[in-house]
Amino acid sequence: MCSLGHLPTGLVRHLQTQRSSLREDLLGPCRLWDQTVWARLSALRGQLIYSILDIPPWYLCILMGIQHFLTALGGLVAIPLILAKDLCLQHDPLTQSYLISTIFFVSGICTLLQVFFGVRLPILQGGTFAFVAPSLSMLSLPAWKCPEWTFNASLVNTSSPEFTEEWQKRIRELQGAIMVASCVQMLVGFSGLIGFLMRFIGPLTITPTITLVALPLFDSAGDSAGVHWGVAATTIFLIVLFSQYLKNVGIPVPVYGGKKCHTSKFHLFQVFPVLLALCLSWLLCFVLTITNALPTAPTAYGHLSRTDTKGNVLSQAPWFRFPYPGQWGVPTISLAGVFGIIAGVISSMVESVGDYYACARLVGAPPPPRHAVNRGIGIEGLGCLLAGAWGTGNGTTSYSENIGALGITRVGSRMVMVAAGCLLLLMGVFGKIGAAFATIPTPVIGGMFLVMFGVITAVGISNLQYVDMNSSRNLFIFGFSIYCGLAIPNWVNKNPERLHTGILQLDQVIQVLLTTGMFVGGFLGFFLDNTIPGSPEERGLRAWHQVQEPQETAATLQVYGLPCLPCGPAARTRHLPFWPRLEAGEAPPAGSQLAGLCPDSRGDTPKAAGATKL
Repeated sequence: MCSLGHLPTGLVRHLQTQRSSLREDLLGPCRLWDQTVWARLSALRGQLIYSILDIPPWYLCILMGIQHFLTALGGLVAIPLILAKDLCLQHDPLTQSYLISTIFFVSGICTLLQVFFGVRLPILQGGTFAFVAPSLSMLSLPAWKCPEWTFNASLVNTSSPEFTEEWQKRIRELQGAIMVASCVQMLVGFSGLIGFLMRFIGPLTITPTITLVALPLFDSAGDSAGVHWGVAATTIFLIVLFSQYLKNVGIPVPVYGGKKCHTSKFHLFQVFPVLLALCLSWLLCFVLTITNALPTAPTAYGHLSRTDTKGNVLSQAPWFRFPYPGQWGVPTISLAGVFGIIAGVISSMVESVGDYYACARLVGAPPPPRHAVNRGIGIEGLGCLLAGAWGTGNGTTSYSENIGALGITRVGSRMVMVAAGCLLLLMGVFGKIGAAFATIPTPVIGGMFLVMFGVITAVGISNLQYVDMNSSRNLFIFGFSIYCGLAIPNWVNKNPERLHTGILQLDQVIQVLLTTGMFVGGFLGFFLDNTIPGSPEERGLRAWHQVQEPQETAATLQVYGLPCLPCGPAARTRHLPFWPRLEAGEAPPAGSQLAGLCPDSRGDTPKAAGATKL
């Protein structure tokens, strides 16, 4: 250590002044940036009713959790019903209800794992349509085609051992393929490969990925709403009315406090627009059903709007049934199924990364850092492993519909998603309740999807605010990626025979990838953005990464740190790519939930944000 005692007093003072000036020059921008980040996040959170770290009252958590459950209901119920025919279950509604209860139960487990230990954003986990195409392709192989007698209802005895073995051996084959493919996803996530790729992923990759999550679904959403456009339009009208026009209208409610009762205004329409709209539209369909205003003929237009079309599921489902791993038997594995599901895993991971960023924007959280993305993808892989073990016939992924609900309700609390996860667990155990929710008429769900998918599309496009859209380079990348993400899957679906290579597994992988719009658009955006010359400012990378990196030790750790676990740079965890860590000498922001909890590298607890060292 150099001593200044032998130097003249004036020179010593001059050196001390220069050192203080240099220190302020170095630390000033860091402190200014941290203050700017917190100011922006505070402004965004001010537009939310509840931000990600807020804890609403327990009864609001339950009601808003029900709303998220209803939002995901269409996708959760649709997947087992889509697979039913190829599993030889089209004449066995009781087993279909078992599959629905199982996917409810596993979705609840995966949601809780993701919220507590994964990316830690309020994202609901559920079945993924990315696995449906490879599953149907595998079940269409000659070895797994259903026998002709299973298509005749008069020849099917659902309680016979022969019939039980026919459908169980098919779902066991799906289970094995999903469990093997999930190991690939866990490896990619927990190894940090996804986090490594994030340094090359910018707005021009994320934007087409998120946008093409919703745009290709216009066909299915339109078909569901088209079952009865009057009912669908009523649902859309109610959602728009509650979420946009009546959002600032307060409803007087009695409140007890201070030893007296008084009234307080509660913004009911702003908090529960989707739930209220679904319930009112459902009630309308029930009234039209009991008055026979809707047609009773199965082939007539509007018949599926009746609330009694799915009554057989409700009557046959048991009151209580606890799903368990291996309930259909020991899973089996085939190479064709594994390769097909791996293609679905790739598409699901690309979609989930986009969902993480979209969710973070809507709930007032900073963009997820690499370690959070790594954990999120790894936990989704673990969820797919659990889904395969329980036998849902599908995997698990982040639900984009619920991200759209966050944008409409402006309720981003993590505890609401915890309530939704617990509700999914209960729905999986109480068979009658889950079956009752499954009777929501198809056009009601279709009307809700039209609104939700529109919000998701807008959230994806909003990421272009970081990019210079006056640049012809960026206009080309964005437009070409979006257009190819719509055109190429449409052509492949119409001409699947043109892609035959003679290798069945390779054909399945190619077809699944090229029919997934978000993969096609996201891959083209990623490739072109990283190969076509452009400055970081032009590409939006400087603004994009500035929002991420400087917050690693401040805002992000509040949201993405693991609960009740050490977050300091311990020797055992510093090299784990999925482990959050507070850099040596850094302190959490003043007033944060982490202040006083995370020791630094010396084992000391930081005193305050002002003690931050460079």
